[in-house]
Amino acid sequence: MPDPNAGLPPRYLRTPEAARFLGLSGRTLEKHRTYGTGPRYSKIGGRVVYAIEDLQAWVSRGEKHSTSDDTGEEVLPAKRHAAISPAYVRKARS
Repeated sequence: MPDPNAGLPPRYLRTPEAARFLGLSGRTLEKHRTYGTGPRYSKIGGRVVYAIEDLQAWVSRGEKHSTSDDTGEEVLPAKRHAAISPAYVRKARS
């Protein structure tokens, strides 16, 4: 069966929709954006939008197979950090 969305541009979600998609509060997602710890976003005019694939990629960075799994990747909490590793910022933006 052909994909009904084939050829359509990526779907974008505004902050409240993106927060529901992630199971977070809108305020938590805003904090992630402020502190640079959240998923990639775009600004269109004065509106913040998130591509669904960017939200999924952000969640995937935190995937673990067990509690002892040390993959070196983590999703940081939505708070101010003394120094965010340049590697973390680079991964978040690529």
